[in-house]
Amino acid sequence: MKHLNKLLIPLFSLLLLTMLAGSGMAKEQAAGSPSLAKLVDIAGKQRMLSQKIAKAYFFYGQGIRPDKTRKQLLDSINEFDRNFEVIRKYVDNQGVQDMLVYIEMAKDELALLAKKPYSKENASLVLDYSETMLEGSQDIVSRLEEMSKLKKEAIVDLSGRQRMLTQRIAKYYIAYQAGFRDHNTVEQLKKAVNEFEEAHAALRKAKQNTPEINANLTKVDRLWKVVAKFYKDVERGGLPVIVLATTDNIMTTMNNVTHQYVKLLGS
Repeated sequence: MKHLNKLLIPLFSLLLLTMLAGSGMAKEQAAGSPSLAKLVDIAGKQRMLSQKIAKAYFFYGQGIRPDKTRKQLLDSINEFDRNFEVIRKYVDNQGVQDMLVYIEMAKDELALLAKKPYSKENASLVLDYSETMLEGSQDIVSRLEEMSKLKKEAIVDLSGRQRMLTQRIAKYYIAYQAGFRDHNTVEQLKKAVNEFEEAHAALRKAKQNTPEINANLTKVDRLWKVVAKFYKDVERGGLPVIVLATTDNIMTTMNNVTHQYVKLLGS
């Protein structure tokens, strides 16, 4: 009997480890895999990239800084693909895996459109696919946050969402200038502007803020004052190069802030 127990105990331990390896939490805790906060950051960046791809497509299609915006378009598509594979590899959650299938179809179609000449018909499809990718990426962020018992990753989500909103605002701004002047374009732009300002006010009050984070948020204050008037008066238009450069500067700064919050969480 003692000899049998010696055999059964290792077998039971091996079975238990095998079962744990199939769970999402096991993958997160495996050596060398991203922390939950980092995965929230990566999935949050996918939201931003979904909007950045569409924004770059419109700016390029309008002939605004074509060398820069074409490179931004292709680089963003490649980055989205890389992040997509990280999430597929490290998040063993069936809901997330199902959503990745949904996102994959949209991202592949959008990548094909990016290689075709700009047209209003293609641009309309780009808008639709970017919304699909955003919706799917947001669902993944929400599922990842549900894995956290302390919900401490919420600050990473809030900060990371600001990156997305900068690109979403610029997307609808340039789409309006490109002739998409329907009610939905204006309403989505105004909604994104309001959400950005509300979230920024909340981040300014966050207890987790370090002096470095506060300095970056102050920088965002200054940059926002430069471009906010263009967003809020989209019908007037003008100065698209300034809008492009300043919006991307805000996005880069918020990306730094998000990484600083991830670092505070111990990743």
